Amino acid sequence: MTDILDDLQWRGLIAQHTDLDALRAHLNAGPVTFYCGYDPTAPSLHHGHLVQLIVMRHLQLAGHRPLALVGGATGQIGDPRQSGERQLQSTEVVRGWAERLRAQISKFLDFEGPAAAKMVNNLDWTQEMSAIDLLRTVGKYFRVGTMLNKDIVARRIASDEGISYTEFSYQVLQANDFLELYRRNGCTLETGGNDQWGNMVGGVDLIRKVEGVDTHVMTTPIITKADGTKFGKSEGGAIWLDPEMMTPYAFYQFWLQVADEDVVRFLKIFTFKSREEIEALAVEVAERPHQRAAQKALAASVTELVHGEQLERVLEATDALWGGGDIRDLDETTLAAATADLPRASVTIGESTVADALVALGFEKGKTAARRTISSGGASVNNVKVEDPEAVLSESDVLAGGLALIRKGRKNLAVVELS
Repeated sequence: MTDILDDLQWRGLIAQHTDLDALRAHLNAGPVTFYCGYDPTAPSLHHGHLVQLIVMRHLQLAGHRPLALVGGATGQIGDPRQSGERQLQSTEVVRGWAERLRAQISKFLDFEGPAAAKMVNNLDWTQEMSAIDLLRTVGKYFRVGTMLNKDIVARRIASDEGISYTEFSYQVLQANDFLELYRRNGCTLETGGNDQWGNMVGGVDLIRKVEGVDTHVMTTPIITKADGTKFGKSEGGAIWLDPEMMTPYAFYQFWLQVADEDVVRFLKIFTFKSREEIEALAVEVAERPHQRAAQKALAASVTELVHGEQLERVLEATDALWGGGDIRDLDETTLAAATADLPRASVTIGESTVADALVALGFEKGKTAARRTISSGGASVNNVKVEDPEAVLSESDVLAGGLALIRKGRKNLAVVELS
């Protein structure tokens, strides 16, 4: 067993907690069963959930036993948001999303050995309760005044939209989950995001009132950038972990663009690199920031953690587009993902020239300027320099998916769709 709290604190993964000395003693006394919940309110987890999965993995590596809870019941309710009431999904949709989340979560934890993880679903015990059961055996331990004072509840009540009884009751269901997991699995610690603090301590209070036992909770901070803004939005929206919702290439590129001011902190949070490795990368940021060694290490580590062997294809695509790799080695799916955000135009095979493509893409205002660029060695097709200003795009230029890569200079890159 190791004192895991010191490492989690160094990594910036602890925001709030119950009594720290008691929690430390509890973790050091022997294997602790803990849980973290994930509601299927979307068909995929995102980077915020990734923080929780990483905390679970750290605790498991320290010898503690994880319970990964998928909220088949709470996912049908939805925890209150600052932005207003959630749209309720059908039972069938929630069930399907829950299965997808189970598959995603299972990749991050070990399900064998002395600290074997276990998947649980709160629908298993919640659907067995009648409304009377919930009110008599759980609801009577909650005080409305305390529930109203929860930060997110208070904000929603003060808003124009208010809050429904459905979302207001969510905290009762989450607290009951902790109680059930204590009874069924001996679970004594809940982890989660800092926005869940009020719901989590509600579970601690419920277990103390019902069972007379002290349990613990620990939250991670909401991840922000150095300028104080929330971290984790791309042009396409959330940073999804599902490769069908955000390609591994786009995922890698997102992490590659992290600012120098944030990258060392994010290496601590989102990777399992040692202190020595991270400190060495911090030196690289300070002394040779233009080489972006820390960003490359962050992007590779997180992409491998989430997408596994797909990292190799992502690196090949990155090298093919921006390094010396062969663009023809890329398959259609990888090439499409790698070029998804590039400017594009349509041209005709056997009729359109490279000069036509440069004009169509907006790289040049006219064919005379385009021919001049080609003559000076400033244009390439599929990373091969074009020397003839009258060169015509042909079948031999077609890559997977009917594309060709057009470059002007070093930084101006686009694709043409060849028809």
